[in-house]
Formats: sequence, structure tokens, C-alpha cells
Amino acid sequence: MTIWTDLADLEYKLYYVNANDIKTRVLEAGTGEPLILLHGTGGHIEAYARNIRGLSEHFRVICIDMVGHGYTAKPDRQYGIDYYSEHLLGVIQALGLSKVYLSGESLGGWVAAWFAADYPEYVKAMVLNTPGNVNNKPEVMQKLKDSTLKAVLEANYENVKTRLQWLMYDKSQVTDELIESRYKIYTQPSYQEAVHHIVCLQDIEIRKLYSWDPSWCGKIDVPTLLAWTDHDPTSTVEEAKPIQDMIPNSELVVIKDAGHWPQWEKPEEFNTVLIDFLLKSGKEAAKQDETAFVTK
Repeated sequence: MTIWTDLADLEYKLYYVNANDIKTRVLEAGTGEPLILLHGTGGHIEAYARNIRGLSEHFRVICIDMVGHGYTAKPDRQYGIDYYSEHLLGVIQALGLSKVYLSGESLGGWVAAWFAADYPEYVKAMVLNTPGNVNNKPEVMQKLKDSTLKAVLEANYENVKTRLQWLMYDKSQVTDELIESRYKIYTQPSYQEAVHHIVCLQDIEIRKLYSWDPSWCGKIDVPTLLAWTDHDPTSTVEEAKPIQDMIPNSELVVIKDAGHWPQWEKPEEFNTVLIDFLLKSGKEAAKQDETAFVTK
């Protein structure tokens, strides 16, 4: 399976939108309720290439390069979780959306959760995919920072491959095409400068401003599913429990034989988990709205 040949006969749009004056790359496919997909640190739209076909049968899939990433603009400033969240709001408003489903992987899951806490009126339900390192483990933060900087500032085939292999349980899932797409992104002059802003969250003094905490997680009032794996290099299944406790009424599912990218390694299983949870949440919300209307 390759990225673009898998999409060859699928009707999709690849375009740019102005989100808070940030030129943002978007891939969109399907119809129905909007589902926004958010990648992780150093990621880009292609991280979800294996999911778009299946998900687009049920949703209007909107996959974006987050601010500073991929081919989206890269402002010269620190990228905190609040800034990513503001950019996401800008995308939603630019597309004229009123309420969306969200799913984010790693950094994207962190951003989705923060966004849902600040702007619950825009979120129907969400799936947080291996949000990872909830305990701010220094060794994980250093590994992610070092491998990202090396892959970008010393960009070559092997360094980019090593960075991608770190994400996978099955290393053979790292294809030449995925390496090439990421190499082209990482060798942009603007990305070489922006990477320092991207990895700032791996510095504890900055990270602690946004650390997972009941003070903000407790504000999340939308159906939430934590999609963990049994071989995530950033955190164990047991470490999912603190987030589950922080987010009211959240649920947990474990995808086996996958690393930090279950959406890539186990695309069919990941899609099924996401589709089932979001559609179930949507139906339950519709019933509640109907009951409330009848009561009035």
C-alpha cells in the first residue's frame, strides 16, 4: 500500500485555507458530519493516508497540516498547545463549520483535548490517539526532541527513516514513499527554522504550562475515547489511566501490536474503533436533543 496510489480513485480535494492569517494545507474527502484529523509532532497530512478512504465513507474527513508543520505556514514564534488550538479554531471558522468530530494522534490528541476544554461548543465527540507521555518523562521528551532535530537539521534518508521507525512497532511499515514525503517536508528552509518552535514542548519549563491536569481536563464535557496501544514508545497502557480519570466519563480501548501510529500500522482496526465510537456518540447526542425538545 502506498500513500497516493491508495487515494488514486477516491474523490478528494487538496487545498489551502486562510486560518487566522495562517496559510493551511487541507485534504478533504467524503460527505456528512465533519471529522478533523490532527497529526503528531513533526507530522503532516500523510500520517492519515491509510485512513482517509475508510473514514470518508462515514464522515466529511478534513485532515490538516497543523501550524508550523507540513506545508502549512510557519510563523516565527513559540508553538504552545494554546497556539495550536487557536489555529484549529481558525480552520473550523474558515471552513464555516459549527460542530465537528475530532481525532488527534500524539501532539494532535493533546491539542484536541485542550481545544475541547476551551471550545466545547465546537466539538461533538473525540478520539485521542496515543496522546502519550502523560507523566512528562524526561527520557521520552529528550528522545523525541533529539530525533526530531536530527531528522530535520541533518536530513537524509537514514535519519528520517530512524525518526519514523521510532513510531512503529512493526518497523517494516516505514515505506520509502513515507520517508521521501517527510524528507521533502523537513528540507524546506522554513521548516529548518520552525523545528525549534515545534520541539519547544519537549522542554519541561514550557511543557508544564500545558501538562495534562484535572484543572483543564475536567472541563472536557464531550464524549471522549482514548485509543492506546500495547507498544507505544511514549507511554504504557497503565499510563492511560491518569488521563481517563481526568477526563469525565472518558473510555479506553487498546489496539494491539501497534506503536505510536496505530492509524498507520492497523488502519482497518483503527478506523473501526473511531467510526463506531463517534457514530455511537452522535446517535446518543441526537437522542438527548430529541428528548430535550420533547420536554420543552
